[in-house]
Amino acid sequence: MPASPSTARAINDRLALRLLQQDGPLTATQLKTLTGLSRPTVADLVERLQGAGLVRVVGEAGAERRGPNARLYGIVADRAHLAALDVRTDSLAVVVADLLGATLAEATLPIGSETATDDAVEQAVALLERTARRAGTAPLHSVGIGAPGLIDPVTGELRDTTGLPAWHRRLVRALQQRLPAGVLVENETNLAAVAEHRVGAARDHDTFVLLWLGHGVGAAIMLDGKVRRGASGGAGELGFLPVPGTIGIPSAVSCDGGFHSLAGSVALCELAAAHGIAAPSGGREPGAADAVRAALAGEGDSEAFLDALADRLALGAAAVVSVLDPGCVLLSGEIGLAGGDALAARVEERLAVMSPLRTEVRAGLLGGTAVLRGALLAAREAAQDALFGDGSPGRGVPSSIAGRA
Repeated sequence: MPASPSTARAINDRLALRLLQQDGPLTATQLKTLTGLSRPTVADLVERLQGAGLVRVVGEAGAERRGPNARLYGIVADRAHLAALDVRTDSLAVVVADLLGATLAEATLPIGSETATDDAVEQAVALLERTARRAGTAPLHSVGIGAPGLIDPVTGELRDTTGLPAWHRRLVRALQQRLPAGVLVENETNLAAVAEHRVGAARDHDTFVLLWLGHGVGAAIMLDGKVRRGASGGAGELGFLPVPGTIGIPSAVSCDGGFHSLAGSVALCELAAAHGIAAPSGGREPGAADAVRAALAGEGDSEAFLDALADRLALGAAAVVSVLDPGCVLLSGEIGLAGGDALAARVEERLAVMSPLRTEVRAGLLGGTAVLRGALLAAREAAQDALFGDGSPGRGVPSSIAGRA
């Protein structure tokens, strides 16, 4: 059945807005070429989008040729602002951006384990509010939050998880209650996978597994361009994977004895120290990232350390590969970035020996910034769905991105 005129207009508007978002300012002629629409249809949609305050003239093209210049149309990026939060166990990072994702203001805040839950929540909310004010006067439309732990796939809420600070869950609730903006929450590793897929090392792969290597370890599963979360939202809890080489086995309330005990930053710092490589501790970046960089620079018994590190990472990767056969494994997080192509090559070599399934291993490109980048992408997508979705500017956004790619 053919689309109604109003539906066709909405489809055309959305297509044009996506092109303007992805390819930057465009002329009407360029929009006509890219959309395949007729010149009168493009003229109508440009007029309609300008009237809705979504598009404006941002310059001219054609100064190098004779004749009148063509108007360049661009997204009204300051119509609303977006925010992204990277919530760690002991800190918070915030970035505020415009609708095209350009950073306007950013800030970080350490939150010690001795901080009371209510105080931690108030400090975090105040940080977001201050950062939003520094970014300008445009309203905050959507807020994306990346946090450790499980996200309920039905409600989209951050679940109460043993071992994680109570202020995490309270912060999400406080922001949802106190902000006029839509608030979205997602597991941090899943957001890292979205970021690496869209703007990082996995742009040419719709199916891959991301291993997050930071203070802790985790995995995100991207199949056919969609993040897979599992029945309870716990797909990729790789820290709990039982592996050889640890003392004991993990439990339902602790990943001690699991893959975390081999590949978490504390364990890797101990491994580095045993090979004569010093690793600082206590900073926002895991000490193991510095240890890996030092080893690659030749400090201590570097070759033996890097070989042992690759052996450990290959154990976790092999378990995932044997079940999912993703074809590509990404070493992300601060440690994955620090190891770069050299560490990825060592892991790939060992994985080829352990598994019959051919698997490429790559280093992530975004490191510790991947969570914030993914959270901002999620907020941007939600805002664009609301503002650009069906020609009805200002509609609300969903309270979570559970179930989204």
